[in-house]
Amino acid sequence: MRILVLGAGGIGGYFGARIQSAGGDVTFLVRPARAKNLIANGLHVSSALGDVHAVPSVVTSIEDPSHTFDVIILSCKAYDLNSALESISLAIGANSVVLPLLNGVAHLDTLDARFGRERVLGGVAQIAVTLAPSGEIRHLNRMHRLSIGSRCMPVPKQIYLMADLLSTSIDFFLSDHIEQDMWDKFIFLTTLAGATCTMRANLGEILSTVAGEAFIVGLLDECESVALANHRTPNPDQLLVYRNQLTKRGSGLTASMLRDIERGGPTEADHIIGDMVLRADVSGIRVPLLKLAYSHLQAYELSRQRQGKA
Repeated sequence: MRILVLGAGGIGGYFGARIQSAGGDVTFLVRPARAKNLIANGLHVSSALGDVHAVPSVVTSIEDPSHTFDVIILSCKAYDLNSALESISLAIGANSVVLPLLNGVAHLDTLDARFGRERVLGGVAQIAVTLAPSGEIRHLNRMHRLSIGSRCMPVPKQIYLMADLLSTSIDFFLSDHIEQDMWDKFIFLTTLAGATCTMRANLGEILSTVAGEAFIVGLLDECESVALANHRTPNPDQLLVYRNQLTKRGSGLTASMLRDIERGGPTEADHIIGDMVLRADVSGIRVPLLKLAYSHLQAYELSRQRQGKA
C-alpha cells in the first residue's frame, strides 16, 4: 500500500513518521522549503512516547498521472484546502481513498464534491504537536490517538491495512461512526478555540477568572445545541470526557489556533467557529457566546489585513 501524506507539519509529519516507522511506504508531498529541510535533516519527532527519526521520501509535486497512491492523507490547514486538492489531483487513482485529518467537518462537502463520498474517509486526530523552527516536530503531551472510518459501504480495504500499520505504534481506533466522532471533536475544538483565543489564555488561567468557567461551559452548551439541531447527538461519554478536560483546574491546554494568533499567522476561524455559527444561524439556534468568539477572530484577521499580513 502506497501512502501519500500532504504536508509534513505537526499532524502530517507526526503520523506519517509513525506510519513509516511501522513499515509503511510513505511519501511526503511538501513545499520546496520544507523539502529542503527534510532532505538535509530527515524527519525528526520528539515525543515522550518515543522519538522517531526517519529518512523520508519527499516530493514537491505530482506530475506523472500513472504515479498514483492507495491512500492520500490530507493534513493541511483548512484555508489551504483548495490548493491542496489541485496538488494531489494526479495522485488519485481508480481505487485511491482520501483520508482528511483537518479540523471540523466543513471540508467533507468539498472533498465529496471533488472525489465522491465513497472515496473520502473520515478521520479524527487527537494530539497536541507543534513544528519547531528547526523543522523538528514536538509532541506536547502523551496523547496520540487517531480514529478513522468509512463513511459509506463497502468499507475500502485500505482502512484495514492502515489499522494493521498503526495499531501497534499509536492509539488507533477503527470507527463505525466516524462522522459522529468528527462532530464530537468539532464541539470540543470549537469550545477550546473559542475560549482560549478570545481570552488569549490557557484553560487553567481562564478558569481562575470570575466568569471563566461560565464562558467555557456556555460555549460548550451552545455547540451541543447546534449539533442536536443538525441531527448529530453527541456521544454522552465522550462529551463528558471533553467537558472534564475543558473545566480541569490548572490545565495548560490551549487550541492550536491560539498559537497561530501568537505568531501572527492566519487561523482556521472560518472553518471551525465560523462554520458552527453558520450552522446555528441556519438552524435558528441562538449562540451569542460563539458569535462573540467568532467576532474576536474576525477582528484579528482584519487587523492582519490592515498590517499587510494576509
